[in-house]
Formats: sequence, structure tokens, C-alpha cells
Amino acid sequence: MQEYDVALKLLFRRCAPRAIQLLSGTKIAKWLDGELPKAQNLRMDLLGEDDDGQLYHFELQSYNDPGIGLRMAEYKLGTKRLTGKFPRQFVLYVGEAPMNMPAELSGEDILIRYRLLDLRDLDGEELLASDDIGDNVIAILTRLRDHKGAIRKIVAKIAELPESERHVAVQQLVILAGLRRLGATVREEVNKMPIVIDLMENDIVGPAIRRGLAQGLEQGLKQGQTEGEQRVLRLQIEKRFGPIPDWANTRLTSLSTAEIEALAESIFDAQNLESLLK
Repeated sequence: MQEYDVALKLLFRRCAPRAIQLLSGTKIAKWLDGELPKAQNLRMDLLGEDDDGQLYHFELQSYNDPGIGLRMAEYKLGTKRLTGKFPRQFVLYVGEAPMNMPAELSGEDILIRYRLLDLRDLDGEELLASDDIGDNVIAILTRLRDHKGAIRKIVAKIAELPESERHVAVQQLVILAGLRRLGATVREEVNKMPIVIDLMENDIVGPAIRRGLAQGLEQGLKQGQTEGEQRVLRLQIEKRFGPIPDWANTRLTSLSTAEIEALAESIFDAQNLESLLK
């Protein structure tokens, strides 16, 4: 499920302010580094702060995890150690099966609560009406009156984006469509537009996905996913800074998944390639 996490984190952090506001009831003023200083090297999916200084932790979940309470407690306490503040916590469920997870961790003299939110309970029409493409793409995971009509609207908006943004948005849409078994519908609508995308044939992520599937082993799949993320990151870098020099290629090849995610989130703020890969 790593590809879903990466796509959703980038969407929420970069271009889906309305979705976050509908889910949490607040506007995030800035996103913070969610890596916590502890032995297990925990890293939260999304940690944000509003204008009043209140912290918000959003954890993305694509399957029902019976141990989610312990994780959320560790994240809450780790955030307190790191920032001196307790965050308000939300588990954003995007899976296919009915949501079935505990909403608290309780025991003798302890109670940790957090909000469980199934994105299918969110009205997608407001997200479709948003001016932000991230909100539009995330709408595919929500409650919609007409899924095919909604996908047609999303694809039409993507077609109006600059080329560099268009490719990324289409890839994110195709990835999230897999969570709702809407991949065929997305491809049908995309084929009607002046956009060509097929993740299995795409030269950016396709080779890595095919290699991971062919190996059929957990190690191969993990490597394939990492290579796919590296290729997407390379595409973003080339669109922003031009051809990638050899020293940068060497640096990119050595990146971990966490480092790839961090760079993908900061690429739009970097002034040059050197500052991005310092």
C-alpha cells in the first residue's frame, strides 16, 4: 500500500486544503516534519499546525489495523516529547473493506482517543467544486452521486494543468482509483482526453512495478516500489530543474523511501538542485 500513502501524503500536503478542512474542521497553516526521535524511528504520515499553534496528526490507513491504538498513542507521546504539545489525532481510512478499528486505547489509568474517519463518509461534491486539483483527485475516495461523471470532471481539470503538473496528477488519480476499483473507468475517461497514461506501460513507474510483480517476493516488491518512487521523483526534478547531472543521479539512487518522500514534498520550495539534495 506504499504507493497509496505516497500519493495521498503529497496531495494533502500540497494541494488539498479543502479536504483537510472538511476532515479536521481547521485550516493547516504549515506542515511539520513528522519523524519522531525514538528507537523505532517512527514517522507520522502528516503533522500540521494551524494559525493558533494547535497540532494536527493525520494517519492514513488502507486496511483495518487492530493495533492502531498503540501506534496512535506512541505518535501522540512522541509528538509531546518533540514539540511540547499534544496533537489532535485523526485516522483517515481509505480502504475497501468496512472500517472496523478501535477509536481509543484504554487500560488501567490510561485513555488515548483519536477520531476515525472513513473518507467514504465525506461528501465528495464539495471537493469536486474546489479550485485545488488535490481536492478534486481525493474526491474519488469519497461519497459521490455519479462516480463516472466525477472522474470525467477530474480528468477535464487535469487536462488544463501545465504539462509537468498534469503527469503527476494523472498518476495520483490512477493510483487512488485502485482503492475504489475505478481504474478502468479512469483509463476510459483519460483515453478521451489529450493525456496518455498507463502505469504498467508508463516509462516513469511502469518498469519498476513490472519488475516488482514479476519477482513475486516481498523483497522484490519493496525494491520495485522504491525504484518507482525514485523515477517519479526524477521526473519532478527534471521538470523543475532540467537534466539531472551524474552526481545527483548517484545521490538519488541511494535514497531511502522516507528520504524520497521528504524530497518529493520539498521540491517545490527548493531554489536549485544543490539545495534540494544537500
